[in-house]
Amino acid sequence: MSTTRRISKRPLDRTSQLRYARQIIELEARALSQLAGRLDESFCAGVAALYGCRGSVITTGMGKAGMIAQKIAATLASTGTRSHWLHPAEAVHGDLGRIRADDVVLLFSQSGETEEVVRMLPSLDEFGVTMIAITARRTSTLGRAAGVVIELGALQEACEHGLAPSTSTTAMLALGDALALVTSRMREFGREDFARFHPAGSLGRQLSNIDEFMRPLAECRVAGEWLNVRKVFVEHSQTGRRTGAIMLVTRAGKLAGIFTDSDLARLFEHNRDAALDRPIREVMTASPSTVPAGSRMLDAVAVMAERKISELPVVDRRGRPAGLLDITDVVALFPEARSALSPDGPRLAALPEAKRNRKSKPGKAAAGGGRSRRVA
Repeated sequence: MSTTRRISKRPLDRTSQLRYARQIIELEARALSQLAGRLDESFCAGVAALYGCRGSVITTGMGKAGMIAQKIAATLASTGTRSHWLHPAEAVHGDLGRIRADDVVLLFSQSGETEEVVRMLPSLDEFGVTMIAITARRTSTLGRAAGVVIELGALQEACEHGLAPSTSTTAMLALGDALALVTSRMREFGREDFARFHPAGSLGRQLSNIDEFMRPLAECRVAGEWLNVRKVFVEHSQTGRRTGAIMLVTRAGKLAGIFTDSDLARLFEHNRDAALDRPIREVMTASPSTVPAGSRMLDAVAVMAERKISELPVVDRRGRPAGLLDITDVVALFPEARSALSPDGPRLAALPEAKRNRKSKPGKAAAGGGRSRRVA
């Protein structure tokens, strides 16, 4: 009995692994660059169809293309466009009943000849829905059936045999993201809208209302700026979850400044005991950085990171204290990285450690709205 002998290949060494990996990434990157350069009015027609959709956007595809279609459905849904994914094989076994005439169907198929996808086309045409095809050629079966065709063009798959979907699915993903995000921008889908759809997880916390996480006024130390330092610390102690700052207010109740435990320690270090019996406004940080009640955690943490402060007063519309955000609360919200979103967008910026440092000169407002307790 004859046997077939397997020819084993020698495993790639580390240098070869890295070289091959770089070739794959560079090949896919070139394909994306070429795809970007080929975009034309067909892309705009696709955006117009998505933007004008009165029903739902139904994404579909088979195999790896189907996985991309699922991801794009999720991206559309999270950025303001109602969307669902439909399995093409299940569709022709009854799930076509989910589609309405005012829907738009976004079909993914590199060849444009995928059997399960092609079998859907006569029914979709009968329903009168708008079809957007993301495929290699408009001359394919799918391309000829769709009202809008966005061509991927001829793509070389990145695997050594040129078979495993890789470059093509990368291109589909990028193109689908572009369709979703351009449509989202046309809808003027803002940060508040995004927050409504992402209430959970780290992202949800970053986009949540600061009122949910700040220390409420009942748990904060608040005193009049006219009181002396000694009296403030004796008469305004706080039990329970203590913060290291005292918010100081005018007689009208507006926030005037902030004074920290570290400021008190520095008075002793510099032998300024006499200041203990002077009005605290003489040694407080006047006009500290604040955020209005109702702000997003993302914005509040960005202020703390940018100005390197560890306590951030929250004020109401009249400038009166409404609460306080403490750096220890922020670290508890983001324990995985101790980070917060930067003011520039979705880039992560490391949040400074909660360590007290020197502040501006006593009684002087810091530039740019003043400062609360600094951190190094």
